[in-house]
Amino acid sequence: MLRGSSGLGARPGEPADPGADGGVFRRAWTGEGLSTGGGSGASQPRRARPSVVGLTYVTVELSAPDARKRRPYSASFLVDTGATDTFAPGKRLRKAGIKPIAKTSYELANGSVVEYEYGLARIEFMGEVTAGRVIFGPDDSEPLLGVTALESVGILVDPAKKTPKRLPAIPLK
Repeated sequence: MLRGSSGLGARPGEPADPGADGGVFRRAWTGEGLSTGGGSGASQPRRARPSVVGLTYVTVELSAPDARKRRPYSASFLVDTGATDTFAPGKRLRKAGIKPIAKTSYELANGSVVEYEYGLARIEFMGEVTAGRVIFGPDDSEPLLGVTALESVGILVDPAKKTPKRLPAIPLK
C-alpha cells in the first residue's frame, strides 16, 4: 500500500483525505501480522452505511473487555483497509471504560510519525465480535475501523463495490 492511500476512495499514489485525525494510519514497523481468530456475536447484523464517494462506513461498538456497567462507544466508523489498528477519539474510549495500556508510533498518510496511546477493546460490527487494539486519537477525530479487526472475523472490502464482504471461511494460511 502506498503512503497516503487508504485502499478506499483514493487511487494508488494519491493522498487520502487526512481528516481531523491527521491521516490514515499504518504501523511504523513492518511486522503486520494476520489475525486468525473468528466467531460470531449474538446480536443482529449491522448493515454498512452506503458508500459515499468511494468511502465505506459501518456501525461499530467498542467496549472494555470486562466492562459490564459502562456504555460502549457506538459510532459510524470509516472502514480503512490501509489502517492496521482501529482508531477512535480518546475521550470516547475512556468514557466506555477502555484504558490505555501503552504507546506506539504510527505513520500518518502525510509521512509523519506520531505516538499514540492504545488499549485493548471488544470490537463489535456487522453481527461479529472480536477484540483488538484501539488507538486513542484526538477527541475530534473520525473513527476508523482497521484491517486487523475486519480480517479477524472474515470480512474484506470488495474493491469494485467498496462494500464489506464476508468470506465463506476465515483463512488460517
